[in-house]
Amino acid sequence: MARARSPTRSRASLGGSSGVDEAPGSGATAPGRVLFVTGRLAEPALNRTLSEMAPSFAYEVASLKITVAALMTTPWIAKTLEVPPGTELVLIPGLCEGDTAAIANKVGVRVEKGPKDLREIPRYFGQAAATREYGAWDIEIIAEINNAPRLTRDAIRHAADYFRASGADIIDVGCTPGLSFPSLGEVIRDLVAAGMRVSVDTFDPDEIRTAVAAGAELVLSVNASNIEVAQSLSGTGVRVVVVPDLGGSIETLQPSLEALARWGVPYCIDPILEPIGHGFMASLERYADVRRRYPGAEMLMGIGNVTELTAADTTGVNALLVAVCQELGIRSVLTTEVASWARGAVRELDVARRLMHHAVTRQTIPKGVDDRLVTVKDPAILTYTEDELRTLQASLTDPNYRIFADLSGITVLNHECFIRGTDIQEIFARLHVDDPTHAFYLGKELARASLAVTLGKTYRQEGALTWGYLTPPDDLKSEHVRLTKVKSRKSKVESTKAHLPEPRKTKD
Repeated sequence: MARARSPTRSRASLGGSSGVDEAPGSGATAPGRVLFVTGRLAEPALNRTLSEMAPSFAYEVASLKITVAALMTTPWIAKTLEVPPGTELVLIPGLCEGDTAAIANKVGVRVEKGPKDLREIPRYFGQAAATREYGAWDIEIIAEINNAPRLTRDAIRHAADYFRASGADIIDVGCTPGLSFPSLGEVIRDLVAAGMRVSVDTFDPDEIRTAVAAGAELVLSVNASNIEVAQSLSGTGVRVVVVPDLGGSIETLQPSLEALARWGVPYCIDPILEPIGHGFMASLERYADVRRRYPGAEMLMGIGNVTELTAADTTGVNALLVAVCQELGIRSVLTTEVASWARGAVRELDVARRLMHHAVTRQTIPKGVDDRLVTVKDPAILTYTEDELRTLQASLTDPNYRIFADLSGITVLNHECFIRGTDIQEIFARLHVDDPTHAFYLGKELARASLAVTLGKTYRQEGALTWGYLTPPDDLKSEHVRLTKVKSRKSKVESTKAHLPEPRKTKD
């Protein structure tokens, strides 16, 4: 069974993307002096953010000769930036284009891209220390391919590849009672040859023997009805999952466990998690009871019985069930992704096992370390007051529109207009836009801002809304294409990217 290890996929970036991102100061020690790079328009907001943040490190702000910080490129910064002596880290805006090595090679100091929104800087640095060693886990994920006999071998392989890429440690080939599976051995041999660990889900002794002969390392499941087949597994190292007899209590586990011990067959116990409304709470109590009776035994929980049979987003359900497993020492979980609302369950479990391992082993609450399981609602809502937006407007000298959203509505402003409301059609009508390209852009951004207001999410112009581990990356190519068109047509639209007044932060 897998044990604690370094993560294969890092947490999502604090800016909300789903890619790998290192925490600032992720080395052995946090930086002692940081140089923040920004543009003229963002400088006041950045200074205010850092002042209120009161970081433990020394810092300076370098405001370069450009209005919009996000339009800087790393080669341009490398030619322009002067780094004061003693600087240990240079943090540039997260939306700057180019490789940070272009700057680091020139100035001889470590350079990182910060969050895409300067409002996230306190969280960006605040989480660094907590997450420096984050990512270990000790719960293995078994992902089941349901009704495998009804699928083609190509479909099975595709599902297995998907589950492995999502974070599964073992691919479970689910047999169907009463339906023959003549290609079972070939299917398992193919998966094993591809470097996958494989289990088989069946009570049928013949299917168990075929699967094990083909390379399966885990059998789900055995009880009094088929326990004799386990004797043939003696000395193979193959594990079996032991479940109570059909309709029986956990008392029926003991004879099977004694037989397996005599034969030297390794096992883990699954007391069976029941669906809600069919003894769910009582089944949780069985897991706790089994742990008390067999304190050293390996255990498994088939959490799909709840996630697949409950019409609710699985992110929170998986988080709680993995927390139960972590506290009870249940080191294997079985899941699948059949129900539409359960899509992504394996990825969610991969996040949850890291988060709960961190919380339980460090005796801390599972909060403020990894927000990828917060999907529909945001971990924190960053908002502005009208006074802050009007202060920004007073500093503008161009006609480019900036769009903001907060809990009470949407604001569109430039150097001469300030429009605030909740009806995006009314707001759009007041912008007097007649160019189709610009109308499309503003319509898209206003629709996204409206969605953010409806769901209580943070809106960032041209940025993707944050959906936890489901967050798509910002489409930077489209942004630059649009910006080129904007300049050539003298549009009143321009990106704000990540550079404006310090917001009021509403915590969860």
